[in-house]
Amino acid sequence: MKWNDRGIVLSAKKYSESGLILSIMTANHGNHKGLVRWGNSKAGRSLYQPGNMIQVSWNARLEDHLGSFRCELVKTSLSEFLSDPLKLSALSSICALTELSFPEREPHPIFYGGLEELLLRISEPNWTQRYVSLELLILSELGFGLDLATCAVSGMTEDLAYVSPKTGRAVSKEAGAPYRRKLMILPEFLLNRKKIFRDVPLVEIHQGLSLSGYFLDRHIFSQRTGREPSARTRFVDRIKQMSTISSM
Repeated sequence: MKWNDRGIVLSAKKYSESGLILSIMTANHGNHKGLVRWGNSKAGRSLYQPGNMIQVSWNARLEDHLGSFRCELVKTSLSEFLSDPLKLSALSSICALTELSFPEREPHPIFYGGLEELLLRISEPNWTQRYVSLELLILSELGFGLDLATCAVSGMTEDLAYVSPKTGRAVSKEAGAPYRRKLMILPEFLLNRKKIFRDVPLVEIHQGLSLSGYFLDRHIFSQRTGREPSARTRFVDRIKQMSTISSM
């Protein structure tokens, strides 16, 4: 069994003295693991950093075998991530989320495209919006997408301000007023996810992460490990801390 694809490194774990078990999100073969022989070298550690874009070949005797990878580096943004602790934290978070959330070998080309776009556009000022939208895309790809287009109570498409934690549907400000303490805040930038705004306050980004995190925990974390990846916790804490400082 053989295939060739492009992919993004999610994690690399030491295997024996010289090998690595590599986890990659691929464009057409999903979240896939494989053995890299002699991957635990100085050159290998540089090539197999999380977030690196690679061209990968997989080979195995049988389809259900672990198989082995041969990889070539296409692009690395590591220098940019290393110079910005928040971006580095975001990279660790999204790689951990991707590896945990998606079943192995199940193609998700739309998500892969979103992940690749985030990494390619990480230098743009609105990258945090893309990050939140990518977390919501994970939910959508796995069948747990939120309905943020119309009010669950009135059917209105305007003045949406909340999300019901029970249904994942938007609620208008008027309809949600009596229950606002039980509802989640719907940040304005998520009302039109096809549009990327130039400047969104970090407090809204934190609200978006709280929203996606609630449903990720319900549908994914609680079913897999019982808690969210520590890398995501650290990233959200950084955003919260920075949003608090910026609002003073």
